[in-house]
Amino acid sequence: MKIYISHSSQYDYRNKIYNPLKESDLAKFNKFFLPHDDENKIVNTKDIISNCDLFIAEISLPTTGQGIEIGWADYANIPILCICEKGAKISSSIKFITDKIIEYENTEDMVIKIADFIKKCNFNE
Repeated sequence: MKIYISHSSQYDYRNKIYNPLKESDLAKFNKFFLPHDDENKIVNTKDIISNCDLFIAEISLPTTGQGIEIGWADYANIPILCICEKGAKISSSIKFITDKIIEYENTEDMVIKIADFIKKCNFNE
């Protein structure tokens, strides 16, 4: 499954999202598109998003660019999962896009909850 990972550029995405996902079992069965990895910095993300099976947005730090990406995913009818650190103040607008919002305690909890979501939605079957 192809999964696009969206986040604020101000977020510690390497340590809090990219590395935990790359090191998890999820990476064995899914292809993550990580927009701020060096090989992806000059890619047209709008095209990538429209060809993904799942769009995951880390929304702990709301940002305009991410809002645009979420809008592209919504327009392309890509399932959207939002994740955020427990206690984060998220944008109230997100509820108009998806009701799939998961709070997590730490990176291990985040990976477990993403894996559970994928399993429950039968994406990998």
